[in-house]
Amino acid sequence: MTFDFGGTLGYQEIEGVHNRSDFDLTQHQQYSSKKLEYFDQVNNKRYVPYVIETSVGADRVTLAALVNAYREEAVEGEAEGRVVLGLHPAIAPIKAAIFPLTKKDGQPEMAKQILADLRQAFPVDYDETGSIGKRYRRQDEVGTPFCITVDGQSTSDQTVTVRDRDSLAQDRVDASQLTAYLAGKLVS
Repeated sequence: MTFDFGGTLGYQEIEGVHNRSDFDLTQHQQYSSKKLEYFDQVNNKRYVPYVIETSVGADRVTLAALVNAYREEAVEGEAEGRVVLGLHPAIAPIKAAIFPLTKKDGQPEMAKQILADLRQAFPVDYDETGSIGKRYRRQDEVGTPFCITVDGQSTSDQTVTVRDRDSLAQDRVDASQLTAYLAGKLVS
């Protein structure tokens, strides 16, 4: 099986499947003087089985997943656009990132409590530095599928905004339901 890694790498094998027929076992049988035959009772026949040799390299499969997930997207009104590592949420190393919109009005405290709660179920990240847009971009680049923003409304009604990396859709979710919400999104 080959994969197009692009650039100077081009097509490379990521899995090899080789039919060795009965050669290996026949040779081993000849030089070891041990019978390596299989007896088929139904047909009353003996034969030396064929060997199918497979080889899959974890490094090339990982590289193929990363190459396949990487994309650059144009963003209206921005010269730079955005870089996205669009790994499937189930294999993304960080499942969600939590951001307080500001460093005041109880937002960091609520965000850190959400972080502590979600950490019991998922690998999550916390970021309170820079603009919200830059925080989103950093998480897009590392493949984080969901970003959770704690804003002024959050501290009054206990809801947060959950942004989907791929669709950019934003849902308002009750903070107490975040674990269930993310669990549902991570398996679909």
